[in-house]
Amino acid sequence: MAAEPKQEAIEIGGGRDRPRLFLPLGVIAAFALLAGAAAAIEEKVAPCFSCHGERGVSQVPETPTLAGQPAYFLLIEIFQFRERLRQIPIMNEAVKGLSNDEMKAMADYLAGLAPPRPLADGGDRTRLERGRALVAAHHCGFCHNPDFSGREQMPRLAGQREDYLRKALRDYKSGARPGYDPMMAMVLYPVSETDIDDLAHLLAHLPASDRP
Repeated sequence: MAAEPKQEAIEIGGGRDRPRLFLPLGVIAAFALLAGAAAAIEEKVAPCFSCHGERGVSQVPETPTLAGQPAYFLLIEIFQFRERLRQIPIMNEAVKGLSNDEMKAMADYLAGLAPPRPLADGGDRTRLERGRALVAAHHCGFCHNPDFSGREQMPRLAGQREDYLRKALRDYKSGARPGYDPMMAMVLYPVSETDIDDLAHLLAHLPASDRP
């Protein structure tokens, strides 16, 4: 009966009062490949942080925080920029030439970062109440989740930059921001400029664990 082939392994640790651990070379190679892939994605994502902030939390006016957004939403946004369905030159250039796998890996990486915290000032109570009434009236939590953490292709709104939220909502309302779904333009059609300000104020101060 032929002997089974000996599997090559590397001895790790061992010594006094410590057991020796033998890892097959195949396992070590797999870990090395995973580490290399992670490093490659981090390198791809790193330039994003110059505008979108350290660890994806933006400090730049009208520039969104990416950390903690749903991966599918991020993938769609990156795809739109790559295909120039949305025209923002710095973004079009940043994602030019990315493969589908690279886009997915970047989206997954950003989705895994810690989401933003709500603004520390607590907000204006009157405006927060108006915002709560608006999200209830327009059923915003139906798509974006009751805590506004986002899901699937619907972005996280809780803790997003207030100035960015105002701009995005106005652009959806006016049609300046092309979308893959006309729903946002329809929802915002009857919403006034003042209402948009109050919605943005509420959402920017809202932790994703809170329900309005």
